Amino acid sequence: MDKAYKKFLQLVKEQIETAQVRTVTAANREMLLLYWKLGHLILAHQSQKGWGAKVVDFLSEDLKKELPNQKGFSIRNLKYMRKFALQYPVPMIKKLNDASKRLLQFEPTQKSIQNIVSQFVPQAVAQLQVTNYQLDKIVQQGVAQNDDAAFLSSVIFKISWSHHIILMDKEPHFGKRLWYMHHCIEHGISRNILAMHIESGLFERQVETNKVTNFNKTLPSAKSDFANYLLKDPYIFDFVGAKEKADERNIEEQLTNQVAKFLLELGKGFAFVARQMHFEVGGDDFYADLVFYHTRLKCYVIVELKAREFKPGDASQLNFYVNVANDVLKKEGDNETIGLLLCKGKNEVVAEYSLKGLGNALGVSDYQISQAVPDQLKSDLPQIEEIEKEFKDID
Repeated sequence: MDKAYKKFLQLVKEQIETAQVRTVTAANREMLLLYWKLGHLILAHQSQKGWGAKVVDFLSEDLKKELPNQKGFSIRNLKYMRKFALQYPVPMIKKLNDASKRLLQFEPTQKSIQNIVSQFVPQAVAQLQVTNYQLDKIVQQGVAQNDDAAFLSSVIFKISWSHHIILMDKEPHFGKRLWYMHHCIEHGISRNILAMHIESGLFERQVETNKVTNFNKTLPSAKSDFANYLLKDPYIFDFVGAKEKADERNIEEQLTNQVAKFLLELGKGFAFVARQMHFEVGGDDFYADLVFYHTRLKCYVIVELKAREFKPGDASQLNFYVNVANDVLKKEGDNETIGLLLCKGKNEVVAEYSLKGLGNALGVSDYQISQAVPDQLKSDLPQIEEIEKEFKDID
């Protein structure tokens, strides 16, 4: 009875929790639709009645009086609603919807994403100062058409209002903004982490930068394009304490002591396996710095760290570890191991020549260490107790 009841209680709790999540999600979506419509109402009356910016102040004050229990109608938030409607008229939403479908159609590659993003023109702050004629057009498109369907089916509808505020404040390019929306959904990241990713130029580091790899020669084309897309250059370790004479062991120790944050920077799909993994080869002992497994590529990833600029011999050392990992770690169903060298700078021509002719899939990326973690991110990052628990679970 006790065991059966406990199972029954757990099922009931799961149903309640699922319903609560759905309720919160539905409430967020209804709120987004409401804010979009209110933004259009503000735009319409400012345009058609000739009201100035002060109407937002009056509206905020009166709404607080008329609806004292309702939150979200501060002057600041009403201005964001206006901006939300101004930046997302129905034609723009439809364009984003079409681009969103293309983003989800195939495994992402740098080229495919760059092609999609290039359709959108960067929106400079000056461009948002629209004329009365343009404003009337936006209002007519958004309000007269009353086209809720496009909004409700869009990726815009799938992230929170607080995420939208970050995107409106920090990313003026609508193509990049679309990529960050999908990034939020796929990785389930908080608004603070989104802000950090935009400020650190995640899109540029992952999508725009030319990667130094030999993947196109060593991996099947579909896998090489995706593996190349997954890499960043440079990697940014905001959580590592900068020291004047930090060596590889010191940096490696900090990375593994804060593995959750390191995995966040590596990206989705990386699972931590080991630090300083021991290999015995020909009676000698060797230690690979960091070993991961990538769940989508279905392969081990060996990461070697160098607290200096890249040297040609580094590629040979990494290639050696990948060879050993393929013999020792790789099991049936696993793909060939990939090697990633992280260094503090590189001559790209030297790095490309060093990888040329090697049979294993290898990549070389820079890494940068930030002086400090912004205060607003500290609450989002795991505490030491959480990290220690992760390592106990791994052991």
